[in-house]
Amino acid sequence: QVQLVESGGGLVQAGGSLRLSCAASGRTFSAYGMGWFRQAPGKEREWIALISWSGGTTYYPDSVKGRFTISRDNAKKTAYLQMNSLKPEDTAVYYCAAKLIAATGMTMATSYAYWGQGTQVTVSS
Repeated sequence: QVQLVESGGGLVQAGGSLRLSCAASGRTFSAYGMGWFRQAPGKEREWIALISWSGGTTYYPDSVKGRFTISRDNAKKTAYLQMNSLKPEDTAVYYCAAKLIAATGMTMATSYAYWGQGTQVTVSS
């Protein structure tokens, strides 16, 4: 079992940067791929990043590719999302989630077993 807590959200100007953290507790952090999702009011939850258990492989949709970078430190049981060149369209609640290695469908929320509470990111124009 893994418990996740996001932090680092806040207000930022368009073009600025933020770094989100996802602190995990439990004994099996390294057994999970770690993902990030976001959800704006009235919109569907959107997958935005995944990193493998070893940190050796990352995935992004076109909407954030080249601007966002996911990373993890298994020794610290923490995943990160570095967000650069932020746009007003990036405004959303951001969630980290833990994906079982064997689960398929990395873009689907149902593939992730554990979720954080979310942290608000607001990008002003």
